[in-house]
Amino acid sequence: MAKDTFSPTQACAAKTLYVVMQEMKRRGGSMPVKDLYPYVEANVPLTEWEKEAAGKMGYIRWTNAFQFYSIDYVKAGFLQKKNGFWYLTPEGDAAISKGCDEMMRLANAAYDEWKRNQDATKPDDEPTVENPTPAATTAMNLELLESDAHEGIKKYVAAKGPYEFQEIVAALLRAMGYHTPFIAPKGKDGGVDIIAYVDPLGAQTPRIKVQVKHKPDTVIGAPDVRALLGIMRDGDIALFVTSGTFSPDARTTATTSPKFVRLIDGNEFIEMWQEYYDKMSDDDKNMLPLKRIAFLGNND
Repeated sequence: MAKDTFSPTQACAAKTLYVVMQEMKRRGGSMPVKDLYPYVEANVPLTEWEKEAAGKMGYIRWTNAFQFYSIDYVKAGFLQKKNGFWYLTPEGDAAISKGCDEMMRLANAAYDEWKRNQDATKPDDEPTVENPTPAATTAMNLELLESDAHEGIKKYVAAKGPYEFQEIVAALLRAMGYHTPFIAPKGKDGGVDIIAYVDPLGAQTPRIKVQVKHKPDTVIGAPDVRALLGIMRDGDIALFVTSGTFSPDARTTATTSPKFVRLIDGNEFIEMWQEYYDKMSDDDKNMLPLKRIAFLGNND
């Protein structure tokens, strides 16, 4: 059950998770796992006890606490973990204002409620913060491996030319079940790089007008989103895909527009490529080939 006072391990987790969530908010709501641990070490005062190795596996106390109690924050809806990234949810953003300690109490309570709702017949093999189970230990390491893999894919995409990236985006749409009869050739495209249809003839609506920007190091602003909205006609929806990121103003413009426009940044594009990869033709897979590896996991 949630406690009024924290153990040293909980207190360590509370302060490190809080600082990371603040930084995630500053960065627009996400952070690669590979950045989490260096950021904590550079920005959080850690005691000698917190930096010591402990437990059967000899893991550093603060990293164990940080990872272990992050599960509580996921159960509370404050964080999401996916493909080597941590994401700050709207609930997590709001909870930051409650302060470090209250966030930990809320997260502990959410985990306790989740645990009570589990199947009572399930073997009680829950790890402790000092001695995580092999599956839990693998999950900790897997996040770092996923982050490294994600960064490798990002570098591969960044090295592509703009028209190659455009073809890769079209391949993703085909894997999702759309037809892509028009992919803009080199030269002036009038603001539309791909037109996708839900049927082979393009007789059914909606028509999807796709703008593709291959600018891995660029933040796409609201003016670019408004320009795409300006060329939409009746029966159109818009898709804006970038290998970079979108500014908060760009996202606000998209979500508040009476016309439907979906923004997909570089990170989400990679997630979607991974999700639909098995549905692609061999030729399309070869544009951005992946290798799948299985690891021991757990249900947390």
